[in-house]
Amino acid sequence: MPGRTDILNVEKLFSGERIAIARAISEVENESPIAEKLLRSIFPRTGNSYRIGITGPPGAGKSTITNRLALHYRKSGLQVGIIAVDPTSPFTGGALLGDRVRMTDVDLDSGVFIRSMASRGSLGGLSRRAVEAADVLDSAGKDVIIMETVGVGQSELDIAGAADTTAVVLVPESGDSIQAMKAGLVEIADLFVLNKADRAGADQAVMSLQMILNFRATEDWQVGVLKAVASEGKGIEEVAGKIAEHRRFMERTGALEVRRRARLERRIRDLVSDRLRVDFWTPEREAMLAGIVGDTMARRMSPYDAAGVLLGQFTPQG
Repeated sequence: MPGRTDILNVEKLFSGERIAIARAISEVENESPIAEKLLRSIFPRTGNSYRIGITGPPGAGKSTITNRLALHYRKSGLQVGIIAVDPTSPFTGGALLGDRVRMTDVDLDSGVFIRSMASRGSLGGLSRRAVEAADVLDSAGKDVIIMETVGVGQSELDIAGAADTTAVVLVPESGDSIQAMKAGLVEIADLFVLNKADRAGADQAVMSLQMILNFRATEDWQVGVLKAVASEGKGIEEVAGKIAEHRRFMERTGALEVRRRARLERRIRDLVSDRLRVDFWTPEREAMLAGIVGDTMARRMSPYDAAGVLLGQFTPQG
């Protein structure tokens, strides 16, 4: 498809041309026939941007914090990419909320590229396509990429695997539930941001978080709890400073390389799993499965034995 390849001139992408970035992300998001070829060609140009994950429950102000952080980085002359992952519309399959409408301060800034993407049913709130879109932004010369995820609680923990630094955003109203907070959400945070800190109960919520963090396994990195009122820009400098401090720590200790290596290993495993799934489920094996299910329903065969029978018929290609 030479015509499609011409449209996606990677040199224009590498130079940061907005139309080229938008088209490349669309190809990736829609899983077009040339998406994999595109991702292969840009991969050598990735690995230069710093990826920040913003996560937390709905209504915590994640989009406002993302907006203010982007403004902060732009004032420093940095190029910024934003991927806002929204719930998937059950009707169109597209992003439902459209975080872009809540980022008017940076939407018209030529140094900021914003893309709302659908979670596409990803339990982690961060689809694989969003991670690949981050690669597109990386190759286009963005210095910082902020990934804001669907606020769906513990099921969005995969943001920690995609980001170099993860910030968990909470509000004072979270205070009563902080004591019962799922351990996973505590474990993924490199820093906590208590947003809307001008509301009642903010100090108590900070104390509750700090108490929980005292029980966390002792590490060299001390997870901070910062207060912010993002709608007024308060606390954003401190949040950006803590992210920068975490980056220096990761680079100094070698933890950044370890985290990025683990990210690539998971990605390769996921790609292998996807490819095996596609190769395995031929029409013949689908028909075989339909027949075997009857035996498992009658308890003549366990699901494990059934899987063994199916796998016994499988010879991977290549």
